[in-house]
Amino acid sequence: MRPQSTGPAPERYHVTLTTDGRPAMHGWWGSEATARQQFASWIGDYGRPGAHVTLTDEHAGVTLTTWPEGP
Repeated sequence: MRPQSTGPAPERYHVTLTTDGRPAMHGWWGSEATARQQFASWIGDYGRPGAHVTLTDEHAGVTLTTWPEGP
């Protein structure tokens, strides 16, 4: 997790793509809405067997959503 600051969090939302358990891509966004759009875009572009996409709120330290859904 990135260090916390007292100012705005321009890179609060982190989207990651792994394929077959290995990191493939990641990006940071300050807006949750923008990060969710990117999350959906990556599923559309890279959603195939072996792929996993995660959206995390790094400020709160929680995973907001994953694809595919499951344990």
